[in-house]
Amino acid sequence: MASLLDSFLLCLCLASFSQGAQPRRQPPVPQKPPIETVALQPDFDPEQFAGTWFLVATASRCAYLSENHYRLEATNVVVTLVPNADSGEKALLFSTFRPLEGHCWNITQTYFPGKTRGRFQIKGRGLPVEVAIGETDYSSYAVLFLQRAKGLSAKLYGRSAKVGPPVTTKFERRVRDLGLDENDHIFYFPSYGFCHTADSFHTLDETKFTGTS
Repeated sequence: MASLLDSFLLCLCLASFSQGAQPRRQPPVPQKPPIETVALQPDFDPEQFAGTWFLVATASRCAYLSENHYRLEATNVVVTLVPNADSGEKALLFSTFRPLEGHCWNITQTYFPGKTRGRFQIKGRGLPVEVAIGETDYSSYAVLFLQRAKGLSAKLYGRSAKVGPPVTTKFERRVRDLGLDENDHIFYFPSYGFCHTADSFHTLDETKFTGTS
């Protein structure tokens, strides 16, 4: 079968030459990863970004979220700046607090700065996650985009647990630009029931997989 197929392809090639030169097809233009199409916050300032944020909403095609959105818990993060041996830019240390089964859990992750200001990468046990700071005014809201493999999601953070309609409208518009339907793929988190501390038994330290502690 393989020899017949090779002969057929060879005949096609010979026929095309016998009929004169044919225009070659242009190779397909490689598509950019979705995260690279995200417009970034101009002149992102990590110093202003540091501090406490509350997770207001997330936009994702994740099946688990779709099936379990009613189980979402209030989630808040504390962002601090940490030294980064790979470059002069400081990394962001995210400490994410959320209640689970009567305990407060803390998940710590390092966001390593990329070559472009406002771009970061989370390195851990699984595939790296690319992060883009899409928009923030530092004082009230921030929109972050995250990509693992080819899946793109977005998160809306607020300096308080609730943000005004202009901010949610802006977030929904940016989500629509990604091809996500706000009616099916945006999930809002509770604005009450936050926790802010966790003991060592309920701390998941992801930084140990990146060399930062």
